[in-house]
Amino acid sequence: MKRLIYLLIFVVLAVSVFAGDIQKEKEAIEKTALNYIEGWYSGDAVRMEKALYKDLAKRGVFVNPQNGETKISPVTAEALVNYTKAGAGKKPKDKWGIEVTILDVYKNTASVKIISVDFIDYVHLAKINGEWKMMNVAWEPIKKK
Repeated sequence: MKRLIYLLIFVVLAVSVFAGDIQKEKEAIEKTALNYIEGWYSGDAVRMEKALYKDLAKRGVFVNPQNGETKISPVTAEALVNYTKAGAGKKPKDKWGIEVTILDVYKNTASVKIISVDFIDYVHLAKINGEWKMMNVAWEPIKKK
């Protein structure tokens, strides 16, 4: 009986530690996503650069309404940082409309959906040298009504 009690205590402690670790990882993932999207809207290139893996593959998906043809438009990490620095996405904070949803986390990879006033981004992140970085992004503009 004593062993069973010790085993139960061990299991409860292990689950508590694991749950705490998962929560910390989710907070770090969300922070990376916010560095990206808030960096874009605030024109903060330092935050943007902190979020991105150097070989980021970001691709926009655009459909021509006249002929239905799809165009894929790639952007590099360097270009994204430069656009941010130039203020290409800058707007007042009350217009950002940001929502971050962590879709999945497994060890050193994660998938996140970011909605803002202008875009929907589907993001793959990797934990690289202890830091979460965005390595793939597929995005589309949100249609204005």
